[in-house]
Amino acid sequence: MNSRGRLVGRAVLGIAISVVAMILALRAVDLDAALDAIRSASPAWLAVMLVCNVTDVAFRGWRWQRLVAPVKAVAYLRMLGYLLIGYLANNVLPARLGELVRSHYLGDREGLSRTTALGTVVVERVIDTTFVVLIAAAAILLLSVRGVLASAVLVGLAFAGLLVVGLVVLLVAHRLPGAERIVAYAARYPRVASLAARFREGLAVAGRPRTLVEAIVLTTAAWSASVLAFAAAGQSIGVQLTLAQAGLLAAGVALATAIPSGPGYLGTFELAAVTVGAAIGLAAEPAFALALIVHAGILGVTTIGGGIAFLRVGWRPGPKPSVESGLPSPG
Repeated sequence: MNSRGRLVGRAVLGIAISVVAMILALRAVDLDAALDAIRSASPAWLAVMLVCNVTDVAFRGWRWQRLVAPVKAVAYLRMLGYLLIGYLANNVLPARLGELVRSHYLGDREGLSRTTALGTVVVERVIDTTFVVLIAAAAILLLSVRGVLASAVLVGLAFAGLLVVGLVVLLVAHRLPGAERIVAYAARYPRVASLAARFREGLAVAGRPRTLVEAIVLTTAAWSASVLAFAAAGQSIGVQLTLAQAGLLAAGVALATAIPSGPGYLGTFELAAVTVGAAIGLAAEPAFALALIVHAGILGVTTIGGGIAFLRVGWRPGPKPSVESGLPSPG
C-alpha cells in the first residue's frame, strides 16, 4: 500500500473510532439534561476558561520554539502561527494529521528540513505523553481511584516509559554495538539515510539539557493552564472540581485524544470525560456538559487562531531552503 493509501486508511479508521466513541458517550447520557446544564453556564467562568485555553496554547507555542532553537532561531509569533495552523488542521482532518501539517509549514517557511521539524514534534509528543501520564498517576493516588481507569494509567506509565527509552536509544544509536554495519547498509540507500539523519537531527534537541529543562518547565505551565480550564468549566455549570479531579479529567481526555480519531477528536474527547467522571463520582450529564464546554473552547481558540495564522502565512510554498540546518549530534 502506498503512502496515500495508508493516509486514507488511517483517516477512515480515525473517523470510525470517533463515531463509535460518540455513540457510546451518548448512550450513557441524558442529552437534554446535559444541554440544560450548558445553557445555564456562567459567562464569567466561561471567560476564565477561554483565558486558560489561550494561555495553554501560548505556552505550547513557546515550548516548540525552544525545542527548535538549537536547530534554528525562529521568532515566537511565527512559531505560534505554525503550531496553530497544525491545530487547525487537526480540527478539520482526522488521525492527527495536523502534526505533519505544522512540520511542513515550519520546514517550508523557515528553510529547515521538514523531517527535522517532524523530529522536534516527536520530542514534544514524548514529553507531553510522559507529563500527562504522570498527572493522571498523581491524581489517581490522591483520589484513591481503582478499577479499569487505574489499570489504564498503569499501562500509560509503561507506554510513556517505552517512549522515553526509545528516544534515548535513538539518540545514542551511533554508539551501540553494530551501529557501523547499520550505517554501511543504510548508505546503499542515500535517500533513506538522508531522511534518517535529518529526523535524528530533530530528535537530538532532546539531548541538550538546557533545551530539555526549558521544555519541561513550559510543559508544566501549559498543563497547569489546561487543568485550570477544566476547573473553570466545572464552575461554570455548578460543579466544583478539586485540582486532582480537574487534573484527572484533563489527563484522561488528553490520553484518549492521542488515539487517532476523527476531526477535532470528536467522540473520544467526550467519552473519556464521561468515563473519568464516573470514576470520580461525577454524573454522566455534567461530565458530558463539561466536556462539550471545554472542547468547544479548545476548538474555538485553535480554529480562530489557526485561521488568522493561515491567512497571514498563506497557502503558497515559501522559498526553497538554500542550506540544511546543522545541529551536531549529541556527545
